[in-house]
Amino acid sequence: MKITVLGATGQTGQYLVNQALQHGHIVTAVVRNPGKLTVHHDNLKVVEADIFSADSLKTHFKGQDVIMSCLGFPASIFSAVTGYTLSMNAMISAMREARVNRIIVMTSWYTEPNSGTQSSYLIRFLLLPMIRSVLTNMYEMEQRLQKMEDINWTVVRPPGLKNLPASAQEFLTHEGYFVPDSNGSPTGSTVARGDVARFMLSLLNSNAWVKRGVAITTK
Repeated sequence: MKITVLGATGQTGQYLVNQALQHGHIVTAVVRNPGKLTVHHDNLKVVEADIFSADSLKTHFKGQDVIMSCLGFPASIFSAVTGYTLSMNAMISAMREARVNRIIVMTSWYTEPNSGTQSSYLIRFLLLPMIRSVLTNMYEMEQRLQKMEDINWTVVRPPGLKNLPASAQEFLTHEGYFVPDSNGSPTGSTVARGDVARFMLSLLNSNAWVKRGVAITTK
C-alpha cells in the first residue's frame, strides 16, 4: 500500500516507517527535519511539510491509500495543548482535497476525562494530572474524528510507551479508553512502541476498527 506517515521522526513513527518498509509498503514520511530520519530505502520518500497547513500536506497525500499519524506534542502546565486538533484539521482538509479517506492515528489510554478513575493511585493522582493537557487535546481530536462521516478513521490508544521493538505477543484490545481485566481494572500499563506500530499496520488488512477507537496492550 501507499502510506503517508506523520510524526515519522518520533520514536513510534520510526518503528512504523521501518516495519511498513519491511512489509513492502511504499512510504512517504512527512517530517519537519529530514536529517532526523536515518532510514534509507527505495520505497521511502522523505518530504518536508507544515503539519498545520492543508495546502502543504495535500501534495503528499495525493494517490495515497492511507494516512498514519504518530504525531506527539509536549504537555504544557501553563497553557492548553492545541497541536493534535490543529494538525488533524489540516490533515482532514488535505485528505478531502486529495481524495484519501482512511486515517489511522495514535493517541493514548485515558483520553476521556473520567476514564482514569479505575487506574492505580500513582497513575490517577500523579501521572494523569501531569499529562492532562495532552490527553484533553487528544480527546478533542478524537471527538472531531467521530463527527467525520466521509473519513474512515481509527484511533489507536496505547498505554505507557516503552522504546522497544515489536514482540510476537498477542494483542489485547478493547473499544474504550483502557484495556480492562476481568474485574474492570486496567490491565498492562506499558507497551512496546514497536508493538503499537505493528498493531497500526495490522489495521491495513482489516475493517475491524473503522470509525472506532481501540485501546490496546500486549499479553
